[in-house]
Amino acid sequence: MNKIRVLLAEDHLTVREGFRLILDAQPDIEVVGEAGDGLAALRLARELSPEVVLMDLSMPEMSGLAATEQLRELCPGARVVALTRHTDRAYLQQLLQAGAAGYVLKQSAPSVLLRAVRAVAGGDRFLDPAITGKALEGYFGRKAGGGPVAEVNVSDRETEVIRLIALGYSNKEIAARLSLSVKTVEAHKANAMRKLDMNSRIDLVRYAILKGWLQDS
Repeated sequence: MNKIRVLLAEDHLTVREGFRLILDAQPDIEVVGEAGDGLAALRLARELSPEVVLMDLSMPEMSGLAATEQLRELCPGARVVALTRHTDRAYLQQLLQAGAAGYVLKQSAPSVLLRAVRAVAGGDRFLDPAITGKALEGYFGRKAGGGPVAEVNVSDRETEVIRLIALGYSNKEIAARLSLSVKTVEAHKANAMRKLDMNSRIDLVRYAILKGWLQDS
């Protein structure tokens, strides 16, 4: 069995040891390194090439948020699961923008952490079920002026394309998966985003959260 290689970045030793015990008890997961600050996390990620980095957001030297942004450039093969105690949508938005593939509350059950690691290692995104409703409360369902959002007619193919984009697939990968040309995929994406009044990938990911597409089954 090829184990999922995990780098654990957490500045509190006791907390880090607890996470390691949970992860090392799994037959399909291997902790390949530990870091106590953001700079060490970047260095070890480059040295060890982990598939998943569990990243505490509040660390010395360099925050987990800044480290996540840099990892996207330095180690594109490593997918970040953010670890935090914060449930507000400002943190969620920042992490999505920084490129995190997962978001898990430290106070959640160990099973949630394990689901997150396996989901992002498999190429999906994962958001802690305990925060998605609260973090997005009020974001969708109303326009900026307070009125309700009108129903839109997004086709099944457009829906499938934006769902796969939200899950992290490239246009080329989606084209191969759906037997379409890249130009057709781009057209479906543009049409769906126009209909849904989206301006960025972050809007698309938020919509996917609302629809439940990013939850691990």
